[in-house]
Amino acid sequence: MNMIISYKIILYLIITPLVAYSVDSLNINAIFKKNSVLKARFLYFLIVVSLSYLVVGFLDDIFTY
Repeated sequence: MNMIISYKIILYLIITPLVAYSVDSLNINAIFKKNSVLKARFLYFLIVVSLSYLVVGFLDDIFTY
């Protein structure tokens, strides 16, 4: 069990910066009103966290299958 947890933590540490770098190319501010910077940053954070979760889950399924 401990090996699986540390394995996923390592995957999260590798995948999260890659996802953040990829999502940085999106223009999320164009969706929001002009003075909604905090809302745009929160959406950016949610997108990065959810995509990281999906990619790590996918890679975990591939490696454990």
